[in-house]
Amino acid sequence: MKISTILQQDKIHVSCEIFPPKQSGKLQQTEEVVKELAAVHPDFISVTYGAGGSTKANTVRLADIVQKHGIPALAHLTCVSSTQEMVRDTLAELRQNHIENVLALRGDLPQDGNVPVQQQYRYASELVCEIRSQGDFCIGAACYPEGHVESTSREEDIAHLKEKVECGCDFLTTQMFFDNNVFYSFLYRILAKDIRVPVVAGVMPVTNARQIARICALSGAALPPRFSNMADRFANDPASMRQAGIAYATEQIIDLISNGVRAIHLYTMNQPDVALKIFENISEIIK
Repeated sequence: MKISTILQQDKIHVSCEIFPPKQSGKLQQTEEVVKELAAVHPDFISVTYGAGGSTKANTVRLADIVQKHGIPALAHLTCVSSTQEMVRDTLAELRQNHIENVLALRGDLPQDGNVPVQQQYRYASELVCEIRSQGDFCIGAACYPEGHVESTSREEDIAHLKEKVECGCDFLTTQMFFDNNVFYSFLYRILAKDIRVPVVAGVMPVTNARQIARICALSGAALPPRFSNMADRFANDPASMRQAGIAYATEQIIDLISNGVRAIHLYTMNQPDVALKIFENISEIIK
């Protein structure tokens, strides 16, 4: 089923994200994660695409496994190091496996900052246009409540976001954020620019203090005092940090739902136990 159709249903939607292994021999281990997540019936499961397409084959395989468990799959696709031929081949493979949902991402630039010679796509909006030309896919794209780390301003970032929507994006999923007020402000700002596609709120349960520095560097997410206090207090107590991180994410989700947000995406980092605990915490709320 297309995610655009799912999001039209009159209910609270909760989805999850998993990442495939780089080595095919470990795919079975990741399939166990899918089985555990499928047991709580998320609305869909997204499958990431490694840097430079490093997990391309396993992304398609794992998305197929997700759908065989009766859950719609959202396959990530990045374009920064891809030729048009590579992108079209991947889309053809997804189509052959009856995977109709694609998250169109630019992907990370090489660490040296040099764009490959064969580069044919510079922006996610160009990838959205390419996917739209290649069949009846449901297309998602990323958005950044605090602005993309490479944007000079939030206004510039929203202008690029509008380009993606105008190219044919059906829904948006946010980068993680830890202050819900940032998200609410973002919704007002994009509405003012007439961006009206559904927005799925991305929430990451932080259960390991070592994650925090990397999260901030990659996403530019600001840490509100309440979150920072939690991390400082429990950083050296793994069991407490795990419990506190799950509680913080649960409270975030409850506040989002209380304020009318109807779609939540969990960045689960292949930790099904964390996702299952959050589903348990909100089970009555999302009925």
